[in-house]
Amino acid sequence: MLEARPMSGYDLVRFFDGSTGWIWAAPQSQIYPMLRRMEQAGLISGDEEARGPRLTRTVYSVTPKGHGELVAWLGVAHDAAPPRDPFMVQALNFDMIDAGDAAAVLEAFIAEQEKAAAEAEAHRDRLLRRDTALLKERLTRRDPEDHERIARLKAHVFDGIARVARVRAEWAREGQRLLEE
Repeated sequence: MLEARPMSGYDLVRFFDGSTGWIWAAPQSQIYPMLRRMEQAGLISGDEEARGPRLTRTVYSVTPKGHGELVAWLGVAHDAAPPRDPFMVQALNFDMIDAGDAAAVLEAFIAEQEKAAAEAEAHRDRLLRRDTALLKERLTRRDPEDHERIARLKAHVFDGIARVARVRAEWAREGQRLLEE
């Protein structure tokens, strides 16, 4: 995110809550320690900035070393994260509970997935219109001839998130049908 523009920890929290949190959760309790570790590693640098007569904040930016590490990380395939899906563990054991209770859990899951799909689709559409704060920031540093391609690439990620959510909702509906048998 710091590649888009220099930011304070507070700015990062806001951006994680508003966009990147879709694909990478970062609670405030993790952001500040990570900023310190990244600064110690020389990946980012922090500059004090005045905020009023007596307050300051640290604004972080990516160093050349950090940019190189980011580009290197982005350019290689990574192992998939080990699965940890509490809902799937729950669904795997629906045979242990009343079918009506299991159906209610599935109904809540379907609603959650449908909401996630709609939100991802709305965000995809905002990206295609280049109407998100982070994308606007990023595009100020990129060649205007690349703006459309960049927006489409980012929108494609959210299209994928929406599709996965819709498939998961349909899978849950199939589970509800199985419970009725």
